[in-house]
Formats: sequence, structure tokens, C-alpha cells
Amino acid sequence: MNVETRQYLAQIGSRGGKKSRRGLSPEQARRMVAVREAQKAYDAHRHEYFWSYRDNVKITAEDVDWVVQGLMNEGDRAAFEKARSIRRLIRGN
Repeated sequence: MNVETRQYLAQIGSRGGKKSRRGLSPEQARRMVAVREAQKAYDAHRHEYFWSYRDNVKITAEDVDWVVQGLMNEGDRAAFEKARSIRRLIRGN
């Protein structure tokens, strides 16, 4: 590969990386991770603690608190610790 081709590929590669980056605040990023972790916890413990809900529930930011409460109230020690880690993400500590 010649020098001109390398420079061209480097230029378009760097432009694409800059264009596709999100500008999230730390609080928004933590909330996004909390939603993702709550969805994983819901899916993993669906039949144990969330048996009265549908299988394909999509957890949103508004649902994170009740998932955390369900894990803390009904879950075992591992579920409780997972809920604590999700709660820390929401609170930003």
C-alpha cells in the first residue's frame, strides 16, 4: 500500500470515528448502563422473582427501580448484590 492510500484511509477512518461518537454526560452513561444491567438481571431471574410478568418485557429507565426492589426483596444474596450495584449506578456513587 502506498503512502497516499494510507493517508486517505487514515483520514476517512478518523472522520468516521469522530462522527459516530456520542456525547453522553457521565450521568446519562451511568443510567444507560443501569438500564442494560437491569434488563440482564430481569432476564436472568425472570422465572424466580419476576414470574408474574411477561417474558419479553423491555426494561426502561423508569423500570430500573422496581427491578432493583424486586431483586432486593425477593432475591438471594447474589441478586441483592446485583441490585446494589445497579442502584449505585443510578445514584452516581
